[in-house]
Amino acid sequence: MKLVDHQEVDVVVTAVAPYGSQVDADGVTGFVDQAKHPSWWSSDVPPPRVGDRLHAVVLDDSRTPPRLSALTTDVDIARVLRDRAS
Repeated sequence: MKLVDHQEVDVVVTAVAPYGSQVDADGVTGFVDQAKHPSWWSSDVPPPRVGDRLHAVVLDDSRTPPRLSALTTDVDIARVLRDRAS
């Protein structure tokens, strides 16, 4: 499976670093920058931990690994962009 821009995926956190989290989307490795995880914006949300499941959207499929976001606002934007493209 190849991840493509604006695609929504369910992922599992496989590694955590101070700058973000490595995630797995059905065998494809991706990366969620710390600012694209809800815990960056709300103290009510715990920071990511290995094994956490997230709903995310692909922001940049040209990067290695692809960059994703777990922010609801980014998911909403991707949905609008997909609707415009169809």
